Amino acid sequence: MPAALVTGAASGIGKATAERLRSDGYDVLGFDLEDGDLSTREGNRLAVDTALERFGRLDVVVANAGVQHVAPVAEFPEDRWDGILAILLTSPFLLAKYAWDALHESSGRFIAVASAHALVASPNKAAYVAAKHGVLGLVKTLALEGLQATAVCPGYVRTPLVEKQIPDQARTHGMSEDDVLEEVILAPHAVKRLIEPEEVANVIAFLAGPGGSAFSGVPVTMDLGWSAR
Repeated sequence: MPAALVTGAASGIGKATAERLRSDGYDVLGFDLEDGDLSTREGNRLAVDTALERFGRLDVVVANAGVQHVAPVAEFPEDRWDGILAILLTSPFLLAKYAWDALHESSGRFIAVASAHALVASPNKAAYVAAKHGVLGLVKTLALEGLQATAVCPGYVRTPLVEKQIPDQARTHGMSEDDVLEEVILAPHAVKRLIEPEEVANVIAFLAGPGGSAFSGVPVTMDLGWSAR
């Protein structure tokens, strides 16, 4: 039976992905905060080692764990910058490094959940945008070094991470939370709705399966028209 590691699996995209892969016949290790600290080398090593000890193989690694902070650069807390880059950029690097041999042995797939922010920028999200741009660069490099790797780039998804941004954005913009959803969150989308976590999970499952065999080193964009601008 194929085996997968999914980080950030307690909710949102990670939970939906773990459930979808299980329904497709994978053994899945969902790894989240209660399992280990993915901002550290030890936590990322633990995630990979636990999956290998439990399943004896790794066919898919989904680097999904996420964190966000909304503030202009001049006010952005430096510790928050460090923490966001550790989770969003360094963790995918470490997961790929530590799972490298196992993924090569299984001809497996490395799938990073990036964002439309891997392709475009927004104000007040310097760390997130920089990290997601970096993840796309990492995926390109992994592909050139021989690991089949892709970056899924959705627009705004209905997740706790997005929902928690709304009050922060309301404070930053001096707007109501309802107005933030319509005028800030959904403003870049040509199609004015949030993407559902299950929609992203479906794309990840496609990339992990036979249909994804020709995808490597590329962003797989599902942003409801955001990056068409």
